[in-house]
Amino acid sequence: QVQLVESGGGLVQAGGSLRLSCAASGRTLSTYAMGWFRQAPGKERELVAAINWSGGSTHYADSVKGRFTISRDNARNTVRLQMNSLEPEDTAVYSCAAGSGPFLNGRTWSEGYWGQGTQVTVSS
Repeated sequence: QVQLVESGGGLVQAGGSLRLSCAASGRTLSTYAMGWFRQAPGKERELVAAINWSGGSTHYADSVKGRFTISRDNARNTVRLQMNSLEPEDTAVYSCAAGSGPFLNGRTWSEGYWGQGTQVTVSS
């Protein structure tokens, strides 16, 4: 079992930055792909960014490319999401997930582990 806990969310003005962290316990994250998802009220959950086990491959949603950066530190069992140039449209609950498989395969994440999420609110 893997337990994931997110932190770093909060309220920020448009144009500002936040850094989310996802800390794992129970098992090492080093063999898992990691993803950050978000879900805004009334919208479907979407994959924002993902990173493979080594950090050598990443994926970003078009809406966040050039603004968000995902990284991982396997020695510290953590994954981070640096979010810059935030927009009101980025407001959502952000959750991290650990999975095994291709980034864009839903089963990778549905059969993996999830955190509880952290709220990010961007004011205009």
